[in-house]
Amino acid sequence: MRHGESVFVDSGAWIALALARDPFHARGREQWEILRAAGARLYTSVPVVIETFTFLDRNANRDVALAWQDSIYRTRAAKILPCELRDLEDSWEYFRRADLHRLSAVDATSFAIMRRSRIRIAFTFDHHFSAVGFRQLA
Repeated sequence: MRHGESVFVDSGAWIALALARDPFHARGREQWEILRAAGARLYTSVPVVIETFTFLDRNANRDVALAWQDSIYRTRAAKILPCELRDLEDSWEYFRRADLHRLSAVDATSFAIMRRSRIRIAFTFDHHFSAVGFRQLA
């Protein structure tokens, strides 16, 4: 990975970082340190923030979800990209693909946002990102 490269952080990565009991926690922490050392420019999106907060709220508790939210905003860990109407419209094409079984709407909008923002690398544990042509870290 080149210094200062743009990387999109997906919900699964945020969740792994936030929850020590997550099966991907150790791999996530290791990758996070690599990204920070490389000076990666980190991005995420409004749908990813909503999905991550909801998951943490329901599967851990509200305090964990709020602490995660606070850490994202306070440290400016990643720039939060908006989801535009055109991203939603572009996301529907992914649901027509037979190879993307069990694709989530958040992932599909993430692909559209990444393409619009010209981000080619994803910090994620979700194979769908590599299936559509992004470089997957984790």
